Parts: sequence; structure tokens; C-alpha cells
Amino acid sequence: MNQSRDPTLHQRILGEIEGRIVSGEWPPGHRIPFEVDLATQYDVSRMTVNKVLTQLAKAGLIERRKKSGSFVTQPQAQSAVLEIHDIKAEVQSLNLPYSYAVSKTASRKAKAEDSRRLELPVASSVVEVVCIHNAGTRPFCLEERLISLATVPEAADADFRMVAPGPWLLNQVPWSTAEHRIHAVSANAEVAAALDIARNTACLVVERRTWSSAGPVTHVRFTYPGDRHALVARFTPASQ
Repeated sequence: MNQSRDPTLHQRILGEIEGRIVSGEWPPGHRIPFEVDLATQYDVSRMTVNKVLTQLAKAGLIERRKKSGSFVTQPQAQSAVLEIHDIKAEVQSLNLPYSYAVSKTASRKAKAEDSRRLELPVASSVVEVVCIHNAGTRPFCLEERLISLATVPEAADADFRMVAPGPWLLNQVPWSTAEHRIHAVSANAEVAAALDIARNTACLVVERRTWSSAGPVTHVRFTYPGDRHALVARFTPASQ
């Protein structure tokens, strides 16, 4: 069925189901129609529907239960939705000059750890980019990024010395799902040297994974000196 390869149709199904969940039309605990029913409704293959439901599960919107179907999840306290900011704009908002430098870029086969980070088979082709973003004369954050060449083959020829991989990817590949993980670490020798801080300094780490309709796009780890960065979220009450 050709529609199973149509990213526009894939996005339509994803958007409609996500819209019903976010709007409350399908409340927590609601059973999502079975794959075979959704495939019939949209006239697509079950594979296309399965990919959509997998993305929704990764985003934490649904829970897939073996032999029972898929259900809208209860909101989790630890879940957070963060915008994907441009680091250059963040630095400039501090009224500091921004600069950027690549310390490593390489196309290679994915190792076991890369496979875990990007959810790709071992030995898949990836691009690794390591760079430093500066605010004034001081490092602002260390960026360590993997890009799947299966999803973004153009990354193999991109010149990341001219443009940072984050803005390049946003212009190149529209992402459909993002996941953030935030935690604290003590700077090891490598991180300390890159950020010009003392070893064991407390750092804030933001890890992000993004997917498109074609599959995993990128995994990036941003490491910030803990005393120079904060995450702020603004909330509004749910409508009564």
C-alpha cells in the first residue's frame, strides 16, 4: 500500500490521535482503537499505524499493553514539555556575544552506546559532532550529538563548522516527537577541560532525542556549568 510510505498521511494520523488526547476528547484510560480498525479507517497498512502508536508511546501519551491494546496514559508528575531553544539566541538574550567551535566531527558506525542513545541497530551509520558554545569569553555549554544517517543522509556532507547542528537539523528535518531528560553530574576531566571548570564541578545535563516520521533523527547531550544555567518552566492552570 503506497500510503504506508506517505509521511504526510503518517503525520495526519499522528496529529489527529494526538489532538484527541491533548484536547481531552480521549481522557486518561481511554482505549485507542485497535491497529486493524485504525488501518481500515485511514486506508493504510497496519505497519503505518504501528509506527504512529509507537511514536505516541515514546512521547508518553499512550501505553501499549500486550493483548489488551493501547490506552491513553495518566499524566506523570516527572514529565515536562520543553521548547527546543536556539543556543545562540539564549546567549544573545544575556547580552553576551555568541561564538561556536567544532572540536570533533566524524561519520562512523554506531557503537553499542550509540545504539542505546539513538535506538538504532548496532553498526548503523551515524555522524558524531562535538562542539562548544561560548558566551563572551567563557564556554556556555558542551554539545555532544549523534545524527542518524538512515534518517538524515544529508548530514554526511554537512559542514558543521559553518552552522551548528541544532539549527541545521531544524531547517533540514521537521521533527514530530521530542524527549528530554534532565539530570546533574560532576564534571569529569574531559568535560572540565571543555568547559574550563574545575574537575567535579556540578553540571546540568539536558539530553534530547527527536524523531521524524522516518525514524530517529538525533540524540544530543548538552552539559552546562551548574552555576551558569537554570531551566525555567511557566505553567497555566488547566481549564476548568
